[in-house]
Amino acid sequence: MTTLHPYIAGMGSALPGEPVTNAALGAALGIDEEWVDIFVGTRTRHFAWDLATGDVHHTLADLCAEAAGEAVDAAGLDAADIEFLVLATATPDALLPTTATEVADRLGLNYLPVYQLQSGCSGAVQGVDLARSLIAGGSRAGLVIGGDTTHRHLDAGREARRLPGDELVNYVLFGDGAGAAVLTAEPLGEAVAVRGVLNHFTGLGRPAGQRMDWYGRGGDDPGRPMISEDYKAIEDNVPTMAAEILWELLDRLGWRESDVDFLLPPQLSGRMTERITERLGLAVREISCVADTGNTGNALPFLQLEKLLPELAPGQRALAIAVESSKWIKSGLGLQKTGEAAS
Repeated sequence: MTTLHPYIAGMGSALPGEPVTNAALGAALGIDEEWVDIFVGTRTRHFAWDLATGDVHHTLADLCAEAAGEAVDAAGLDAADIEFLVLATATPDALLPTTATEVADRLGLNYLPVYQLQSGCSGAVQGVDLARSLIAGGSRAGLVIGGDTTHRHLDAGREARRLPGDELVNYVLFGDGAGAAVLTAEPLGEAVAVRGVLNHFTGLGRPAGQRMDWYGRGGDDPGRPMISEDYKAIEDNVPTMAAEILWELLDRLGWRESDVDFLLPPQLSGRMTERITERLGLAVREISCVADTGNTGNALPFLQLEKLLPELAPGQRALAIAVESSKWIKSGLGLQKTGEAAS
């Protein structure tokens, strides 16, 4: 009989190239390194493109296939054991074929459901939510992948300091990467149970906090930014939403604050994460990575989870919180390490 609580059996990740420091980023974009340190609080990030030339050296499919392969190996499974694949991204390599099907092809997967979710920072949780339904329906193991690349939205040739603030912020916030998890019906591998999922759209009637365009030649407008952020709205809303998610998750799980051992907070930037964790006020261990990876969008929750697993002892619990500011989505996971995994 299939459990209603799936298990994370293994994790994988992929970050392209060498870390890009604030000094290197500032020199390339013509902006002050100290401003990046103070405003964003992110030390390094990775790019799938060359900062000097703009040449792309990794596609999203490259990164997602690498992360997924690592996750399958970490779970102690083979590709033949995978019965579905879900990929969440805001930056697919092409509209068609989907990056999800390209990744399935690279992994040697065939005759299985393959889904691609168009999403922002909540995509990893949305993918786990879908995987939970597929496992409840009888699947025994599947892949959930999240990843993003920035190369088509950021122009390495532009003098960034002349950009308006809602565009400039994206040049210092984002990085590229992918993460993946194998979810199973039985406690295999890492045997971390997904005790609860929160996945709510809460943007009715609210202006978008982030906009990312994708259009063909018929819609080209050289004066229209490909990506823009209402950073002030994000600063004002995300800490409050993170606190609301925390209490909604605790209520849904029937947990008290004292039951939680680890917190995986939203990862917009190093500075914003500091503000959020201070607002939440939980006396638990924080698992964050954004200061070293940059904002990798859909990859971030998986990068945090991969960092969490070696620290999580049997019986311990963790809360993962993600806020998508594009149109305001609340999402989160309640996780618990079980005892010995099954063979």
